[in-house]
Amino acid sequence: MSDKEPVRDFATDWDHTDPRWVADPYPIWDDLRRRCPVAHTERYGGGWFPTTHEAVSRIANDTEHFTSRTVVIGNGRPLEDAPPAPIGVAPPISSDPPFHQIARRLILPAFAPGPVNALEPMIRDLCRRLLDGLVGHEEIDAGAEFAQFIPPAVIIRMLGFPERDEDLFREFVHVVLEGIDQPVEQRIEQFAPIEEYFAVQIEDHRAHPRDDLTSYLLNVEVGGQKLAPEHVFGTMILILVAGIDTTWSAIGASLWHLATHPEDLARLAGEPDLMATAVEEFLRFYAPVSMARLVKEDVDYLGCAMKRDDWILLGFPAANRDPAAFPDADRFVIDRRENRHLAFGLGIHRCAGSNLARLELRVALEEFLARYPRFELANPADVTWAPGQVRGPRHLPLRLASLEG
Repeated sequence: MSDKEPVRDFATDWDHTDPRWVADPYPIWDDLRRRCPVAHTERYGGGWFPTTHEAVSRIANDTEHFTSRTVVIGNGRPLEDAPPAPIGVAPPISSDPPFHQIARRLILPAFAPGPVNALEPMIRDLCRRLLDGLVGHEEIDAGAEFAQFIPPAVIIRMLGFPERDEDLFREFVHVVLEGIDQPVEQRIEQFAPIEEYFAVQIEDHRAHPRDDLTSYLLNVEVGGQKLAPEHVFGTMILILVAGIDTTWSAIGASLWHLATHPEDLARLAGEPDLMATAVEEFLRFYAPVSMARLVKEDVDYLGCAMKRDDWILLGFPAANRDPAAFPDADRFVIDRRENRHLAFGLGIHRCAGSNLARLELRVALEEFLARYPRFELANPADVTWAPGQVRGPRHLPLRLASLEG
C-alpha cells in the first residue's frame, strides 16, 4: 500500500487501493449505487467508476466513446503510438476495432472447449499433489499454499515455459497489477525483468519450436505476415496476467466463502451435483476483475462531464450485486438457476479464457472438498486481500478437518 491520503468520500474521491475498499468494497458500492451511481476521482489523473449493471454494460459495449488502449489503471497514460496502434499493450484486450477482431480470433482456438477440457486430468493431478503436500497440517494458507499454485502451472504449460519458473510468474503478476501507485518511471523499471524473461523464452522457441501457444503465436500469420514482436509479447503478457491472478483469486474467494458460511460448505460437500450452479454463483458474488477503459474525447455521458483520457473503471463485481439486475443480489444463492453474471465481462472484450477459468475453479473446489469437507478460518484477522483491479485473498489461513477426522 502507498502513503496516499485516505478517501473521505468515495463518490468524489474513490480509490480502489484504499484499505477499506480492499478489505470490503461491497458496502461502498451499495452506498454509491444509491446516491452516486457514477463516482468520480481526481486520483490517477482523473477517472470514473460506474456501479450499476446498466451503466457498466453500456460503457463496456461502447467502443465509440471509450478505448481499450490499456486496461490497468496507473498514474500515467499510454501513448497512442507506443506500442504501435492498433495493437495496444496486450492484444486483444488492449486493441480497439477493427484490429481487435483479428487479434481475438487468433487466440480463441487455444481456449476452445476441446483444448481446455483436455487439461482437466493435469489440473486434477496438480490439485491432488498440492493437497498431498499439506497432509498432516491442521492449518494451511489456502491462498499461498494451494490456490496460487494452480493457474501458474496451467499457464506455464500452455506457453511452454520451464516449470521451475512458476515463482517468477507469481512475482510478475504482482508487478503488473499491484504497483499502480508507483511513479511511471519506477513501473517501467520494474517491467524490465519481465520483458527480458519473455525475450529469452521467445528466442528459445524460435530455436526450438514445439507444440505450444508460444510457438503458435510466433508462426501464425495474418494477411501473409507473421505477428509483430510487440503483438507476440503483448499477448503473452495478457495470458500471464489474465490467466493467473484472476483465477487464483476466484478459487481463494470461493474457499473463503465456504469457510465463513458453513451451511453452504455442508450443502456443497454433501450435494456435489450443485457444483455447476455454485461455481457460477461464486463467480457472480465474488467476481474478481474490474477492467479499465479510457475516454476517447471529451463527452457528456451518463450525466458526467468526462474528459479525454479520463479512466473508466468498469465495476463488473459491483454490477453483479445490482438489485436491479439480480433478485436477492446481495445474497449468495448456491443453487441460483438464472445467473447471467458479468464476472467475465461483456462486449467485444468478454474473457476469452472463461472456459479455462471455470474448469480450474471447479476442479480446485472438487478436489479440496473431497479432501476437506469441513474447514473454517483459522483467524479471520489474518486474511488479506489483493488491492487493485483483481480482488482475491492473498493469505487465507484455514483450520482443516479431513474426511477421516
